[in-house]
Amino acid sequence: MKKKMGLLMAFAGMLVLLSGCGQTNEPINAESTGFWNQFIVYPLSQFITWVSNLFGGNYGIGIIVATLIVRFAIMPLMLKQIKSTKAMQAMQPEIKELQKKYSSKDQATQQKLQQETMALYKKYGVNPMAGCFPMLIQMPVLFGFWQAIMRTPAIAEQSFLWFELGEQDPFFILPITAAITTFLSQKISMAGNSSDNPQMKMMLYIMPVMILMGAVSLPAALPMYWIIGNLFTIFQTMIVRGPEMREAAKARGEKK
Repeated sequence: MKKKMGLLMAFAGMLVLLSGCGQTNEPINAESTGFWNQFIVYPLSQFITWVSNLFGGNYGIGIIVATLIVRFAIMPLMLKQIKSTKAMQAMQPEIKELQKKYSSKDQATQQKLQQETMALYKKYGVNPMAGCFPMLIQMPVLFGFWQAIMRTPAIAEQSFLWFELGEQDPFFILPITAAITTFLSQKISMAGNSSDNPQMKMMLYIMPVMILMGAVSLPAALPMYWIIGNLFTIFQTMIVRGPEMREAAKARGEKK
């Protein structure tokens, strides 16, 4: 798990580096240079524009619909990641027993621990990296979509509902809603799985605050994008874990 988190953090850092080297403050267009701009951000910008034109050039609706299309497209990867994570969590009691059994730090014992851990993965049909690779594919798409919204000039020139897409929400409705939906999506994802993990519990409260602080100063199009993404994540999690969560709720009701 630590190796997986380290790989994800390294990849996230690479994305930040790519974005930092990709003229993120400049409008995206066909003349933008660099792999990140040419093959990730610009195609996504064109996709948003194309979808928006289907709705009479309304970029507010275009961002919503394009976000949903992209989320549905990568949904199989996200479902695979969720299922892999669930399988890994189900194995944790046995993994902890192995760690207690082979607690000695000498090389021979640690090698034996590694062998039996891999045998346990094979027994359950789990690939320890299966939950990581889908994320590695999703992150460039989601991060690139975010940049495409920021850097498409036509988006900043339009209004939608009560706000200007290129300006901050004057009533802070979108930032607050983005923070709330971030909390709910994490809470539902964590239900019954990671509640005993102090790091996950900390992130449950830190992430919404970070989203709120960022969304307050960013163009309204971005928190709107985050809200749609969060709502989709909630929907997706309910599909995968709905039966499990209903059974858990039923069990709690019977205990009472």
